[in-house]
Amino acid sequence: MHTRRRGSSGSDRPAADEPPEWSDVDAEAIEERVVELAEAGHSPSEIGLKLRDEGVDGTPVPDVSLATDKKITEILAEHDAEPDLPEDLRSLMERAVRLREHMDENPTDHQNKRALQNTQAKIRRLVDYYRGDELEESFTYSYDAAKEIL
Repeated sequence: MHTRRRGSSGSDRPAADEPPEWSDVDAEAIEERVVELAEAGHSPSEIGLKLRDEGVDGTPVPDVSLATDKKITEILAEHDAEPDLPEDLRSLMERAVRLREHMDENPTDHQNKRALQNTQAKIRRLVDYYRGDELEESFTYSYDAAKEIL
């Protein structure tokens, strides 16, 4: 919402219906590795990157959902290893805490003051979206609550 004026970079993944033949890792082994990485404290996106780069037993897994017919978050939910906060909300809260600490040290930094306001607005919208499903009904965002959670 606040950063739409610049173009997008990166490339799109090629469309695929099944995993490549060179990646013949068993779905159960992938699920075990996903749970193991989650218990080590990695977020779902970090787990996907680790599986892509390191793989399972040395064999890379280019796409977990093609190999297991489940998303990483679904695998974590099945094994009761899902994070307490959704990943996008957690990263925004971390950013807001960093910006707030920066603003305490540099009160005249107006650019970062606006960035903090925009980040907090995004957090409030996400909290409204997740409230009831993945967050408690009584959850409200505040700096102190974010500092305590993180």
